[in-house]
Amino acid sequence: MNWELFSAFVVITIILILTPGPVVTFVIATGATRGVRAALLAVLGTTIGNAILLAAIAVGLSWILKNAAILFEILRWAGVAYLVWLGIQAWRHAGEAGGRAAPPGRVHFRRGLLVALTNPKTIAFFTAFLPQFVDPSLPPEWQLFVMCAVSILIAWLFDSGWAIAAGLGRAWFMKPSRAKLLGRMSGAVLIGGGIWLSLARRPA
Repeated sequence: MNWELFSAFVVITIILILTPGPVVTFVIATGATRGVRAALLAVLGTTIGNAILLAAIAVGLSWILKNAAILFEILRWAGVAYLVWLGIQAWRHAGEAGGRAAPPGRVHFRRGLLVALTNPKTIAFFTAFLPQFVDPSLPPEWQLFVMCAVSILIAWLFDSGWAIAAGLGRAWFMKPSRAKLLGRMSGAVLIGGGIWLSLARRPA
């Protein structure tokens, strides 16, 4: 490994992950409305989704770079539709959590997986910048593997932190007078995430 390049890659990756986007928005909304366990299941889904995307990038980087414009648009609009749909559902059912059964864990996992897979921020960033941190004098496969694995680990750690923080703050909102407000806030945030995604652009 070229440790100078790798260190720069880690710093930029942390900045990317800390930047609010569809995944962070979804994890926080899930934690605030359903609790820590549901949010961590969502994080498990987003982590596996990220792993699938990064594996695809590492294995077929040249093909993805060549076709990134089309792939980016497909993923972007799929993500827009899904986040807006989740937001509308949260808004419509605001304040009903006490009278409705909580979705099974696999629902949170599946939603997290879909949000991650339809997040063009991941594919746009890594297809644009990952090659810049590959030292051509060293075997590229190992470098790609290490960078992708570290990126997944960092994302899991930060997303889990968001999930726990949002879940622990959930009790304050569980009074009936606040539950409806939380549901609508979560819905608005998810819809806002969809709008943000619709305005996203692929790096040149």
